[in-house]
This record gives sequence, structure tokens and C-alpha cells, in this order.
Amino acid sequence: MRRLLSVFLVMLLSSALTVVPAHTATAHEVAYDKYSLMIDGRRVVLQSAEFHYFRLPSPPLWRDVFQKFRSAGFNAVSLYFSWAYHSPAPGEYDFTGVRDVDRLLRTAREAGLYVIARPGPYINAESTGGGFPAWLKNVPGRARSSEAGYQAAYREWLHRINPILARHQVTRGGPVVLYNAENEYQVNTDAAYMQDIQDQARADGIDVPITTNDCCDAGSWSSTWATGPGAVQIPGVDDYPQSFECATPDVWGPWGEGLTEKLRGDIPVFAAEYQAGAIDLGNAGYDKCRQLTGPAFMKYFYKNNLVTTGATMFSYYMGYGGTNWGWLAQPNDVYTSYDYGAAITEARRLTPKYDEFKRQGYFLQAVAPLAKTDAVTTSPAASSNPALTTTARANPDTGTQFVLVKHTDRAATSTDDATLDWAAPDGRHQVPVRVAGRDAHVLVAGYDLGGQRLVLSSSEIMTHALIGGRDVAVLYGTAGSPGTTVLRYDSRPEVKVLDGAVRAAYSGNDLRLDYDHDGLARVLVTGGGRRPLLLLLGTDEAAATFWRAETGSGPVLVRGTELVRSAAVQGDTVRLSADSAVAGPVEVFAAPAARRLRIGADDVRVTRTPSGSLLGATRAPEQPSLPALTGWRARAEAPEAAPGFDDSRWTAADHTTTNSPHAPRTLPVLYADDYGYHYGNVWYRGHFTATGAETRIDLNAVTGLRGNYLVWLNGRYLGAAAGGVEADSGDQWTPPNPDPGPGHFDIPAGTLKPGADNVIAVLVANMGHNDDWIADDLRFKQPRGLVAATVATTVTGAAAPVMWRIQGGAAGADKVRGPLNNGGLYGERTGWHLPSYPDKSWQAAAPATQLAPGVTWYRTSFRLGLPKGHDVPVGLRFGGEPSPAYRVLIFLNGWNIGQYGGDIGPQREFSLPAGLLDEHGTNTLALAVTAEQPVAGAGPLSLFAYGNVRGE
Repeated sequence: MRRLLSVFLVMLLSSALTVVPAHTATAHEVAYDKYSLMIDGRRVVLQSAEFHYFRLPSPPLWRDVFQKFRSAGFNAVSLYFSWAYHSPAPGEYDFTGVRDVDRLLRTAREAGLYVIARPGPYINAESTGGGFPAWLKNVPGRARSSEAGYQAAYREWLHRINPILARHQVTRGGPVVLYNAENEYQVNTDAAYMQDIQDQARADGIDVPITTNDCCDAGSWSSTWATGPGAVQIPGVDDYPQSFECATPDVWGPWGEGLTEKLRGDIPVFAAEYQAGAIDLGNAGYDKCRQLTGPAFMKYFYKNNLVTTGATMFSYYMGYGGTNWGWLAQPNDVYTSYDYGAAITEARRLTPKYDEFKRQGYFLQAVAPLAKTDAVTTSPAASSNPALTTTARANPDTGTQFVLVKHTDRAATSTDDATLDWAAPDGRHQVPVRVAGRDAHVLVAGYDLGGQRLVLSSSEIMTHALIGGRDVAVLYGTAGSPGTTVLRYDSRPEVKVLDGAVRAAYSGNDLRLDYDHDGLARVLVTGGGRRPLLLLLGTDEAAATFWRAETGSGPVLVRGTELVRSAAVQGDTVRLSADSAVAGPVEVFAAPAARRLRIGADDVRVTRTPSGSLLGATRAPEQPSLPALTGWRARAEAPEAAPGFDDSRWTAADHTTTNSPHAPRTLPVLYADDYGYHYGNVWYRGHFTATGAETRIDLNAVTGLRGNYLVWLNGRYLGAAAGGVEADSGDQWTPPNPDPGPGHFDIPAGTLKPGADNVIAVLVANMGHNDDWIADDLRFKQPRGLVAATVATTVTGAAAPVMWRIQGGAAGADKVRGPLNNGGLYGERTGWHLPSYPDKSWQAAAPATQLAPGVTWYRTSFRLGLPKGHDVPVGLRFGGEPSPAYRVLIFLNGWNIGQYGGDIGPQREFSLPAGLLDEHGTNTLALAVTAEQPVAGAGPLSLFAYGNVRGE
């Protein structure tokens, strides 16, 4: 990739990457029938990956992720649009900078991707409030219903986002091909609400088909509203057959075959969210989640869904997860990283899951008959071994057969051989196959493979293309397994084995090739009444090395680079925009007229191979040098805990009523959201005139999972407690525990000032807002902050009333980063997290210094000079063991990029995305460390590179 601009400019300027757009500004027509989506009458197998732009607040990197999707064979991206991300307050909306939705959609189109637009109003996505803005908690009327207060609010959002989506529809030359109404809306349903969302969309100019995603395995919504009021045109189903047990990745989930149901007879089968990763419920780490949903899972479940149900619309959740920076996350299921165990990591690195997506994605895009198939009652390919079963579909127009061969062993303990007695459209053949447990293969018969006639093959098709007057086909299978490919010719063709061990026999117009999948075999077939064929027969691993790219002169195939973003043929030169991770061979299959190769700015010396390809070598990337993190400075904060602190400008917490469905347990109402403080840390200061009989302060705070609160009286630290957490429904949170447990703070002797003003100071760490996935206001509108506060006394009725004030993050204070970036710590309110803050007077101290209870800030700066023309994702690593006694907010150039601590999650490495990180300049790190007790601080800290590739 080209050099990314500094943190101050990157939000304003466009990326310099070049691509060949797959979708021009020409308007298109969208239709569908029971088989598939159709664009301008052409059937499309929709292969989409989920991406959350709000989890990657660096617009130049959107292009990188989109190009990686496209290079893996995806032709679409699914995009949630977060109401909370764009609306800091009622009537206020921001679509600039990192929230520039127009730029997002343009970037998708330029990358050659269709878009499934999902504006909610509710999205879930494990995001704070499920994508609802926190100010909605103060709006009367149950959310996710047609009640008046909520209706007015969501209509306002839709009338802001819908016109943007409308002007980017495929029907107007843009990428938006589907519009998803609501999200997993199945319980306490409201048909009028669902219908109104669609009516608002149509009124705002949405004319593409409207879909929705039903959770999970066709719940009550679709069966009830399949054709009635509120029904959408194309309902789909969410399927997560592996569930989220990342701690035991070798144990497959209990949800059977994970098949997506066909919800109506007149629509395609739509896997609206199909599992492509997992949230890390058990804090096992996302590498375990990637193992849980790895290539074996993908082969078995995705191929099963393709052939058994005939699905032609897929959206995989997630393609790229990203980061819960700031206070973006909902509090109960996720921590800072939203890597999700996805095919592309949080640091934008490719994984073996990406390879499997590419193998399947290229197949879906190359083999057109897949878009229209019917189930075959009896499989035409009978297996000789009951351990291997077969299921089939066929295209009613071409007769092309798709046979799924899968192993019955879901524990992956065995590998079995069988012979398929295959009654293919062009004749019966006996074909050996070998399939391991937890594996499945999709085999094809009766297919016009370009200018060839494929009778059948026990190798899977990855892709094929007409290149330079000959067909080039890539077929693959499990290493060591037998393979057979049968082709039909009018007369005996000439067969030349260029590489590998392949046996050829011609009989009765059929050319039979037998081989073992080992490395990459190459077979050139000429004559026989057809144009030449170069057959490339490889293993799964060999197939993954291929990239297909479209050019104005037709497709090219490339192998040997880390990634191919785009290609062009200019005269006798093939030009690639590609990434290289190591020095090594690069091979290009292009038309014979191509004699030269240029990768980025490099001219690559090439020779012509016996396969007719161009063979050269890539250069190794330059090694980056990352500085040590030194020169730390520290300063203690929390002046709010001191009795003499001036809180006169704070908001008076004096409400006696609330719109929350949760009645206050004590008055006044202390819910933070009621006073406009929605995210992060909130400070309370309570004043009372002591009688001298007070013995204890009883507090209760609701924070969401992993939240806590610290308490002082007259500047003396009394202790800390864990905050309350959500329940799925009902008026439930953590109540004060029996003395002397958390929630009860004894007043030490000598702390009170009888007859004078006494000050209670409470710092509450709110971890985000509950989602609303069951459409229950008791869950979504659960309070945050203090929910009960009393001063206990030995004399009945003698306790003086407490007058409370509250202070949190100021909404609208940071127009670039938005309200989700900051809470109400003193350092946040006064700019200690910003690069420009003058810290020269701070004391020199490393983050590992012994901490006192309260908040301590650390700051340092470092300069980067990463190699130009390279992509070097950088991370911050915490050494040692995280402690539950402290939590750390991490700020990079003013951006809150994560939270670290023993009670937060297992994460020790934090992504510093380019754009927020100045790769060629000075950067500032700031840490806000909140300690519950005296403890050694976090550290040591270091920078590291997730990887390194030489870009275009």
C-alpha cells in the first residue's frame, strides 16, 4: 500500500490505491426468482462478507479490506449502519470524516463489490445499545415497536441514512443491491413497525429488494409474517451452527448440519448471516475462535448449505471484525478486539480461512449453472462406502450436476475411501474418492467448462478462464487423495503432461485422467475438436496460491504473491497491484502477447515456462524498525475525589422521575443517561452535612459486565466494587451485598466532619449499553451509573439528605472522534489524551510504577519511519500478567483504541491502525490507569509488527 497520511490529514483525503472498478456508473435492474438474484437478467450467486466501518475508523483502510474481499472471490459486502455512531444527540447527525458513508459506498463500488445495506434501526453487532444511540434510552415508547416516541426517533434516523443509500443503489449506478430492514426481529413482533420501516425506505427512494435476517434457524417471525403485513420481499436466516464455544474449538456445535431453510417458494435461499467466526464468550482468545470456525468447518457446512439447500445468497459474519475502540462495544460479550476469528484478522492479515473462502468463492463466481439448481431426489453418484454420503443438485437448463460428497464422521477421526458409481449426464463412470472426517467436496459433472466438455471430475473446480485462446482450469483436492477428471472430445486429443504424474486414457470420446493430488500437476490438452486446455491439478494448498484478476483484455491468473488486488494488460506488459511478503517466484498466466511483468513500480524479469506462463521473482519487503517506548511521564489525577474540588459547574442530579422502565430505588434519580452522560467513566459528588452518627455509605452502580466503581469520602479512599450486569429481562441488577461485601463502604473513624459539608466522590466505569435483541426495554433501557445511594446512620432518621452532582464526557466536544471516544475522566475532559497536550512538567515514570488507588496518567511519544510502499500493521503489546486490580484506557494520538486489564479480557496486544497511527511521523501514546488498590502498574510496553508486505 502507498504511504498513509498523518493522523491530522488522513480523515480528509482519499486513498491513492488504484483498482479496476467492476461496477461502473451504469444503472442496473435487480430482480429475483426462486433460484437466485438477477442483475440485468444475469443470475448472480451472491457471496458477501460482513464489514463494520465503524470498527475501522480509518477510511483509507476500508479500501484495503474491500480489495481483499474481492480478491477472495466475494462479490458483495454486507454493511451495518450504526445509528449510535452517527447521532450524538436527538436531531444531530454526522456523516463526515470516519463517518463518511458516501465515501464508504464509493469505495465498495470501486473495489467491485455489491452492498447489502443494513441500516437497522437496530443492528445488534455486539455494539453498544445494539446500535441504538444512548440518548434513545430517554425517549418514551418501547424501542423496536411502533410506539410514538420511538417511531419519531427511528424515522428521523432512516430519513437521514436512506437517501444516502438510495443514491448509491445498483439501480442508479451504485453498489447497493439489497436493503435489510431491522435485524433478527422475531420476538414480541410488531407488523406495523416492520411495515413502516419498509414504507419509509420506499418513500426515501429505496427501490432494490428489501430483505431481513431472522434469528436463528427460521424463528417465529418468518413463519408468521412470510406473506402478511410487514413481510419483506426476501427474508433470510441467520445460522451459527458452531455457536461460540471457542474454549473447546475441537468440539463441533450441536446445531446439526447448519442448513439454511428456504422460507418461501418464490424466493432464493438466503443465508443472511452465516457463521464465519465467533465472539469470544469464554475469553479463550480469537485464535481459538478461528480454529473453531476454521477451514474444516467451512468446507463441511458451507458446501453442505450450497448443495443440500441450493442457497445462492450468502452473507458471512464476519469477513473482517475490527476493533471495539472507545466505548463502541456492548458490555456483555466482547472486549476491545472484535477480531471475531474472521478470515481477515483485526490487523488485516490473511489466514487459512481466507484461503478456503477463496477456493469456494472463485468456484461460485466461475461456474454459472450453480445459480439455478433443483434438488435431485436420488443422488446420481452412489458411494460404495456408507461412511461417505452423497447429495446432489442439477441445473434444469444445462443438466449440470453438483454432487456433495461428505464424511459422516463429525469428529475428524477417520479418513475413508470409496468408489462413486456416477451416472453423469454424459455417461456412467466409476470414480475413486477419499474424504476425511469433517470434510466435504463439491464435484461437478456435465459442465461446459469454457470451450471444454467436463464429463465429471473427482477434483473440485476452483476456477477456469479463457486466456490467450486456450482454457486454463484450476482443479484441486486433498493432498494424497486420488483424482479423476473425464473430458469429452470428438477425436483423440494430444495430451502432454508438463509436470507431475498423470495417467491419460482415451476411449469412446472420453479422455480420462487419473492422478494423485500432489503439489501442482500440469497437463496440456490440444486437438480433439476443441481449443487447447491447460489443466492445473493441485492440492488445496496449491490452489490457494492462485489469484484471479479481471482486466480489460480478459482474466489473468497469478500465483506466488501474498495478494493480487488488481491487474491490467497494457501492450505487452502485465501490470499487477499486488502484495509480496517474501522474495520468491511469481507466475502469471496471460495471453501470449504479454512478454513483460510489472508489479507496482518494479519491472520483474521473466522467462516463458513450458506452461506458457511468465515466471519471475518478487523482491523481499524491507524490514521495519520500531522504536522502544521510552521517555514516559506520569501524573496522578482524580482531583474530583478531594473535598475542596469545585463541582459547582457540574450537572445537578436532582431528577425525581425518569423515563426508564426501572424505577429508582432511592431519590434523586442518579442514572447517568438521564443527565446526558452516556459513555465511559462518570463522576458523582454527593454533599451532606454530617451529624456524626453516620457509619456506612451504601451504593449500587449498574455498569454492565466488567464495570466497577471507586468511592472516596472527604478525600479518603474507601474501596471499590464491581458494577451490576444485565439480565435478559426483568427489573434485575446486582443489589447491595450483605455487609461487609462490595456496595457497603464503612466510614473510618475520623473521616466525618460533623456539622460541616462532607463529600462522597464516586467514579463509575460504565462499560456500554445493553443490546435489545429480544425487543425488551427492561434490558435495553437498564440504567448506567449509580442507581441507589444512601448514608447509613446509627440513629433512625438522623441521616442528612445528600445533594448530588454528576459529570461525564461532553457530547460534541470532539467532532473528529465523536462521543464514543471519551468518557468523563478529568484527563479526558482537559485533553491529557491529546497529542498537543503539554506534559513537560509531568514526572518521569514508567507505566510499571507502583500505583495508588485512583487514576494515574502516562504519556510518551515515538517517531515512526516505516518503509514506503509497504503495509506494516503495528500493535502495542503489554508484557507480564494483567491484574484485575487495575484497568487501562489506551489512547493513540487522542483515539481511545482499547482497554486492558485482568477484568477486561484476555487481550494483551492492541492494533494501532494506520491513519490513526502516523506511519511516517510522531505519535503520542497516553494511558489512563485506574487502580482499585495499591498495585504495580501495567508493563512493560512495546511496539511490534503483525506482518510486513511490499505493496503495489
